[in-house]
Amino acid sequence: LPDLIVIGVVRSGTTSLYHYLSQHPSIVKSTYDELGYFDSNYKLGLNWYKSFFPSIFTKKKIIKKTRKFITYDVTPFYIYHKKAPKRIHELLPNSKLIVILRNPIDRCYSNYFLTNQQETFEDVIANEKKILNKIDKHNVDEYYEFVHTSMLGRSLYAEQLENWYKLFSKNQILIIKSEEFAIQTNKIMNEIFNFLELEPFDIPDNSKKNKIHYETMKKETRDDLTEFFSPYNKKLYSLIEKNFDWEN
Repeated sequence: LPDLIVIGVVRSGTTSLYHYLSQHPSIVKSTYDELGYFDSNYKLGLNWYKSFFPSIFTKKKIIKKTRKFITYDVTPFYIYHKKAPKRIHELLPNSKLIVILRNPIDRCYSNYFLTNQQETFEDVIANEKKILNKIDKHNVDEYYEFVHTSMLGRSLYAEQLENWYKLFSKNQILIIKSEEFAIQTNKIMNEIFNFLELEPFDIPDNSKKNKIHYETMKKETRDDLTEFFSPYNKKLYSLIEKNFDWEN
């Protein structure tokens, strides 16, 4: 079973991280990323989940060679799933968690281009704002449904992380800024290796994975979303005790 779980977020660089981690001599990846065991595939059972991770033989071989062994699950949908935190904590209470957070405006916009929306980005956002204003946040099912399916909802990071901090200590969770991860990849990777208590290692291949290209966002749209996300970002900065300065 994994020692490390990358729990989020969508369109932030998690696919790249999945490929980078296993370049370290002490780390072996799962068969593929986005296993989704703790959310949509939970019904398939623990043996199904175990089948995607290295064998005991492989683990012993790596430990003999490097003295340490780590395997991992990268599923960026876990972060906003209402049952995932408890499920992971019950099975793997000592696991380490990584979250990559991207400017919520850019994350929304990138996510939009992966969908088959007939409406413009601006119309989608306007409609989601109306829905958010009507939702009772104390109604867990209703709020989860919004977060799970919407551009804006998936970018409300503080609300999502609060559920994890209720179960996991802050020293079990590493928060990474996506923009730094993209530019200073080896520096951030070594911060991750240090978090995992592994030897420093410069990965040989830090090429970006799963990139998509799209038109530049309209300035007035960005200005509007900057204002919208500002209070949510402040709440996030306070929670994680880091300021990502996304407003500038």
